[in-house]
Amino acid sequence: MGFFQKLFAGLFSKGALEAESRDWMIQCPCGHENSVWELGGIRFGAKSTGKKTLMRCRKCNERTWHRYYRKSDERPPGG
Repeated sequence: MGFFQKLFAGLFSKGALEAESRDWMIQCPCGHENSVWELGGIRFGAKSTGKKTLMRCRKCNERTWHRYYRKSDERPPGG
Protein backbone atom coordinates (compact mmCIF):
# COMPACT_ATOMS: atom_id res chain seq x y z
CA MET A 1 0.00 0.00 0.00
CA GLY A 2 1.38 3.38 -1.03
CA PHE A 3 1.76 6.47 1.17
CA PHE A 4 -1.43 8.17 0.00
CA GLN A 5 -3.37 4.92 0.25
CA LYS A 6 -2.27 4.58 3.90
CA LEU A 7 -3.05 8.24 4.60
CA PHE A 8 -6.58 8.11 3.18
CA ALA A 9 -7.26 4.67 4.65
CA GLY A 10 -6.99 6.36 8.06
CA LEU A 11 -9.62 8.92 7.06
CA PHE A 12 -12.08 6.66 5.24
CA SER A 13 -13.11 3.03 5.46
CA LYS A 14 -10.16 1.15 3.92
CA GLY A 15 -12.47 -1.54 2.51
CA ALA A 16 -14.67 0.95 0.67
CA LEU A 17 -11.67 2.99 -0.47
CA GLU A 18 -9.87 -0.04 -1.86
CA ALA A 19 -12.97 -1.56 -3.47
CA GLU A 20 -13.86 1.61 -5.35
CA SER A 21 -10.25 2.24 -6.42
CA ARG A 22 -9.98 -1.33 -7.74
CA ASP A 23 -13.18 -0.76 -9.77
CA TRP A 24 -11.56 2.18 -11.62
CA MET A 25 -9.25 1.07 -14.44
CA ILE A 26 -6.54 2.87 -16.41
CA GLN A 27 -6.19 1.58 -19.98
CA CYS A 28 -3.41 2.13 -22.52
CA PRO A 29 -4.30 2.38 -26.23
CA CYS A 30 -2.39 -0.93 -26.66
CA GLY A 31 -5.12 -2.56 -24.55
CA HIS A 32 -3.13 -3.14 -21.34
CA GLU A 33 -4.93 -2.05 -18.19
CA ASN A 34 -4.47 -1.90 -14.43
CA SER A 35 -6.70 -0.82 -11.60
CA VAL A 36 -5.99 2.55 -10.04
CA TRP A 37 -5.34 0.75 -6.73
CA GLU A 38 -2.72 -1.57 -8.28
CA LEU A 39 -0.85 1.49 -9.56
CA GLY A 40 -0.78 3.00 -6.06
CA GLY A 41 -3.57 5.50 -6.63
CA ILE A 42 -6.93 6.31 -5.13
CA ARG A 43 -10.16 7.17 -6.95
CA PHE A 44 -12.94 7.49 -4.41
CA GLY A 45 -16.26 9.24 -4.94
CA ALA A 46 -15.40 10.01 -8.56
CA LYS A 47 -18.13 10.17 -11.18
CA SER A 48 -16.60 11.20 -14.49
CA THR A 49 -15.33 8.68 -17.01
CA GLY A 50 -13.23 9.13 -20.12
CA LYS A 51 -10.63 11.31 -18.43
CA LYS A 52 -7.10 10.71 -19.62
CA THR A 53 -3.67 10.87 -18.06
CA LEU A 54 -0.28 10.83 -19.72
CA MET A 55 1.81 7.94 -18.44
CA ARG A 56 4.18 5.18 -19.47
CA CYS A 57 2.57 1.79 -20.12
CA ARG A 58 4.00 -1.14 -18.16
CA LYS A 59 3.49 -3.46 -21.14
CA CYS A 60 4.42 -1.56 -24.32
CA ASN A 61 6.68 0.94 -22.50
CA GLU A 62 5.27 3.82 -24.58
CA ARG A 63 4.33 7.18 -23.04
CA THR A 64 0.71 7.64 -24.15
CA TRP A 65 -2.63 8.99 -22.97
CA HIS A 66 -4.34 6.35 -20.82
CA ARG A 67 -8.08 6.54 -20.23
CA TYR A 68 -9.88 6.06 -16.92
CA TYR A 69 -13.07 4.04 -16.82
CA ARG A 70 -15.13 2.29 -14.22
CA LYS A 71 -15.30 -1.47 -14.70
CA SER A 72 -18.78 -1.73 -13.17
CA ASP A 73 -20.11 0.91 -15.63
CA GLU A 74 -18.80 -0.83 -18.75
CA ARG A 75 -21.41 -2.72 -20.75
CA PRO A 76 -20.51 -5.78 -22.75
CA PRO A 77 -20.50 -5.31 -26.55
CA GLY A 78 -23.99 -5.51 -27.98
CA GLY A 79 -25.55 -5.18 -24.52
